[in-house]
Amino acid sequence: MKKRDINQINEKIDNGEANIFTAEEFKKLIKEDNAPSFEEVDVVTTGTCGVMSGTAAILNFIVSEPGEFIRADKVYLNDVPAFAGPCPNEWLGEVDVILHGTTHSINDKNYGGGFLLKEIMEGKPIDVRVESVDGKTIENTITREDINRAQIVGSRMAFKNYTAFTNPGSEAISSIFAATPLEGNLSGLTFSGCGEINPLENDIPHNVIKTGKKVLLNDAEAFILGDGTRSNPQKPNLMLSGDLTQMNPYYFGGFKTGEGGEIYNTVAIPIPVLTEEIYNNLLIKDSDVNLPVADIKGRHLPLTETNYYELWKDYDLRPKYNKDNCSNCNSCEVEKICPTNAFSNQNLDLSRCFGCGMCANFCSHNSFDMNTGSADLEINGKGVNIPIICRQSDRLRANKLSLKLKKMIKDGEFKL
Repeated sequence: MKKRDINQINEKIDNGEANIFTAEEFKKLIKEDNAPSFEEVDVVTTGTCGVMSGTAAILNFIVSEPGEFIRADKVYLNDVPAFAGPCPNEWLGEVDVILHGTTHSINDKNYGGGFLLKEIMEGKPIDVRVESVDGKTIENTITREDINRAQIVGSRMAFKNYTAFTNPGSEAISSIFAATPLEGNLSGLTFSGCGEINPLENDIPHNVIKTGKKVLLNDAEAFILGDGTRSNPQKPNLMLSGDLTQMNPYYFGGFKTGEGGEIYNTVAIPIPVLTEEIYNNLLIKDSDVNLPVADIKGRHLPLTETNYYELWKDYDLRPKYNKDNCSNCNSCEVEKICPTNAFSNQNLDLSRCFGCGMCANFCSHNSFDMNTGSADLEINGKGVNIPIICRQSDRLRANKLSLKLKKMIKDGEFKL
């Protein structure tokens, strides 16, 4: 078997001779029957972006002068509960907290940890309320500069395998897998996963993506801690950790669902092509990656199967907004349901847009032009065509971070 070692690849990188491709670039060459050979490719940068519920942050910040309270019992940031500890920080006026990305505000279930962490990194002021064990309430406002330490820990990220969902019943079902309650009678399909560019789809079985390896998490250097929770050989995922204060808020944030706020992240992982086996794994395409379609109420009861080519194809990754068609409704449906709050006051903020497709599918005045596609499926022996109404993964962000990683490797800013 042909092979090379990592030192040979690093030497080529240092000499400016390495052939580095993003997964998007590499797959395009494969589809054009122009794939570079093993000898012609040194590194492929892969990526994924999507809702990753198992995300938490460990934060340390000062809320008062020393001696004002013994220690924190309960902590709220913009009314989102955070868990005080484990360090008591007795009489120091500071707190350690663990904040879950999926924890909702006590006043608004659509606002939660994901939105809060994005606002922290955008430099917005955050209201803090501490209820101490000695019966005191301390209120303060902090910003990013007041946070001494902030670490993201993702307990399960970059899933290799997902499930698409539809609703064959008659009543709408509320779920974290759809941005709004999913209407019945097979009226819509929601799915996650970046398919052929996903890191774990391209490295089976973990030849390169291993504990201790360096990755990019939301545009910051991070590390693989090991397999994620609920990971198994058929459905692997990763546990990752990185410094929140180094992350770019463009790549993460909150995502509203039918069951409240969730959190999305973006991950990019380099795959050095050390052996022919690693190279052959990189030849996988969307059409090779099967995706079960399940009843959103049954979750693990597949109705049928499709693949990522059928769901991504060459469909649009972002909507186009036609303001002339907008009726400026008193209660804008798109403004209410946009998962990332990218649309407000007749303005579409593409830096916040996730490309989920909800706006194009739900605006009653056709103000948004976006082809999100549909899936031809066979369910209960009958052929049905179901429109794709919500994506919970974003290939645009995944491709952008993969491209950023490629540039960092070439420039010597990210060492393999």
